[in-house]
Amino acid sequence: MPSQTACLAHLSDADRDTYLAGLVAGADIDHRGTPFTEALLGQLLVPLHDPTTGKPDMGEARFDEAQFSGDARFDGARFSRPTRFEGAQFGGDAVFDMAHFGDYANFRKAQFSHLASFDRVQFFRNVSFGQAQFSSVAWFDEARFGGHARFGEVRFSSIGYFAAAQFDRMAGFGGAQFDGKADFGIARFATASRFGPLVCNDVVELSGAVFENPVTLEIAAPRVRCEGTRWESSVTARLRYATLDLSQAVLSAPAAVVYHPKHFANSRISAVDEDSLSGRCEGVRVASVQGVDAAHLVLTDTDLTDCLFSGAFHLDQLRLEGRTTLASTPTGWHRRGVLPIRWSHRRTIAEEHHWRAQTADQPARYSGTPVPSRQWRPGPHHPDRDLTPDPEDVAALYRQLRKAFEDGKNEPGAADFYYGECEMRRHDTTGTPKGERRLLWAYWLLSGYGLRASRATGWLLASMVITVLLLMRFGLPTHDPDPTTTGTLHGSKISLTTSSSDPALHGGWPERMTWARAEKATRVAVNSVVFRSSGQNLTTAGTYIEMTSRLLEPALLALAALAVRGRIKR
Repeated sequence: MPSQTACLAHLSDADRDTYLAGLVAGADIDHRGTPFTEALLGQLLVPLHDPTTGKPDMGEARFDEAQFSGDARFDGARFSRPTRFEGAQFGGDAVFDMAHFGDYANFRKAQFSHLASFDRVQFFRNVSFGQAQFSSVAWFDEARFGGHARFGEVRFSSIGYFAAAQFDRMAGFGGAQFDGKADFGIARFATASRFGPLVCNDVVELSGAVFENPVTLEIAAPRVRCEGTRWESSVTARLRYATLDLSQAVLSAPAAVVYHPKHFANSRISAVDEDSLSGRCEGVRVASVQGVDAAHLVLTDTDLTDCLFSGAFHLDQLRLEGRTTLASTPTGWHRRGVLPIRWSHRRTIAEEHHWRAQTADQPARYSGTPVPSRQWRPGPHHPDRDLTPDPEDVAALYRQLRKAFEDGKNEPGAADFYYGECEMRRHDTTGTPKGERRLLWAYWLLSGYGLRASRATGWLLASMVITVLLLMRFGLPTHDPDPTTTGTLHGSKISLTTSSSDPALHGGWPERMTWARAEKATRVAVNSVVFRSSGQNLTTAGTYIEMTSRLLEPALLALAALAVRGRIKR
């Protein structure tokens, strides 16, 4: 204390009373390093109350390294000049609800052991919480940050709520760590250009937040929720370990979601500590883009295995860059009724998994019987079954995503989505006519919608074998007929005519199944594949067999070539 050898806590009662009696609202106070009890703090704030507002009013306030053993209640207090709580220790609740900081506020390295409440507080100038520690819940609901708000290297051991907070200028959370939930719901960032790096062990809540300027987000957290978040300018979200939910987000400018392969760092921090997240998958998973206008969205190196696309707009303009992971079909052999079937690998979307899992027990509603539900991942439970996309909806999603892949020159990826679109149309009993479904079924059976070369090739070989067997049995004559020449003499003129008898079959099955006849039949079948006639003498039945094979087998060969092209085209 001025002109004293002790601090406020260790003054005599008479000296303390004299000091307190000289305080008025708006006075400057300096109590650095002072140990405050709850009662002593109350005695200090009483003479500082403004008679008009009934709340404490201080000029320059210095509480650096002060120790508050009980609750520290500054709710409604007004700090009109610079305020410093650097290194202060709050052993009880620290309450600054509705406080006004008219000048710079410094809470660097402050330690909050219990509740830290800054609800509806107003910081009109810069504020710093750098390296502060929040051991319990930190509330910043509806807080207003008029200057730069720095939370660099802050550690939140429980939950940090910034719901409805407003950042009029820069919001720096470089190196901040949240052991619990970090809630920035409905916060407003007026000029923030960078958010993070931030490490959180639970959820980073940005739902309803508004970013007015171009901003870069750097977040390492298991979950990042951006439901209804509004970006009025461009945004780049660099994420690690995160499952991102973009449902109903508003993107007014280009938005990029990128997996950041290295630890975050900035000019002041060499590397952000992510030890609390060790053991988790570092990748970025997108949970939903429902209700998002995807025309401005770019996803790079993301996992879309469980991403929900239904309800999104302009999916055909979505850009998928880098290594994009999508859900896969349950590959291998499975049982459909009494018949074994084999599913090959293809990339799918979550909505198809959810529909197949849901309809596995009710095959009567759809054409065909879906694979058992244990092979497909079920989606969120909806009491109203109509909320789950039906085959017509899923086909529309595949159609739009296929175009997005084609525009990105990724034909193999687009091929999988074309397959999925045809599959959904084949199962759609409401929007697809029955004749069209049967045509799709035949297209699927013969060549997997023109995308399964092995299936088309298998049918081609089977068709050639059947053609060879039919020709050997019915199409090739037992002996090639010998030509016969006949003539008529009319004086000095001779008229000659050469004719061949119709090819005929003789003998039984053993006489017809010989290697020589097999070679002739194979020659006819091979020529049919390339749409040529072999020139071989055939019976009437053989002629029709050859005509049929010349029509069917080139079509199967073309389907096999089409499938190969679909997998290698760029």
